[in-house]
Amino acid sequence: MRVVGTVRELLRYPVKSMAAEPLQTVWAGWHGLAGDRRWAFVRPGMERSGFPWLAIREKPDLWRHEAYFADPADVECAKTMVRTPNGAEWEVTDPELAHRLGEGVRVIKVGSGIFDTFPISLLSLQSIEGLSGLVGQPLRPLRFRPNLVIESNDGGVFPEEQWEGAVLRIGGWRCRLDARDQRCMMVNVDPLDPASANPAVLRTIAQNRDARFGMYGTTVQPGDVAVGDLVSIED
Repeated sequence: MRVVGTVRELLRYPVKSMAAEPLQTVWAGWHGLAGDRRWAFVRPGMERSGFPWLAIREKPDLWRHEAYFADPADVECAKTMVRTPNGAEWEVTDPELAHRLGEGVRVIKVGSGIFDTFPISLLSLQSIEGLSGLVGQPLRPLRFRPNLVIESNDGGVFPEEQWEGAVLRIGGWRCRLDARDQRCMMVNVDPLDPASANPAVLRTIAQNRDARFGMYGTTVQPGDVAVGDLVSIED
């Protein structure tokens, strides 16, 4: 094996498009990080569309809603709670929460996770730095909603693109990087400052990176992964 980097951040999203939950360690199974994207809110009349989800671009303050598990030790069975921007707390299934998010909005749960393509997303700090230079403004990893943020020692910018098809060993977990992550308008929105959307972000990714940024992956062998774990490529 060849060491290519170190895990600097672990992030999961118990409710799709709500705030990231930073983690120090987590079990990564066949459906991604335990508890990741198990819930999502659906827009009325959009159930049969290709993208029915209520997202930040439709409701910018969605990112300020913090989802968490009442029992972090048992995320599969524990209640999922949501803390709203005004500090109120609701169980994710409470009809009042859906009503507050919009008329006709409803929540659904999928045990295997509600992913657009693959259950794992990985991004390097070097790619963030490289794209920031192309866009002409500093960008935050949270804008791209990754599960793992890696500091690479492999050299160059966008290093994870060179790992496509490889199997990575990270702690007790093994994953395969299957494809480059095709991006949409969501990346124009900084979740910590939704009012300052910048269309140059997606435009730059389209023009310079074939509309792709970061990597998608799947689990090869479940296991624990933690911040500080070395990232190694298997021969």
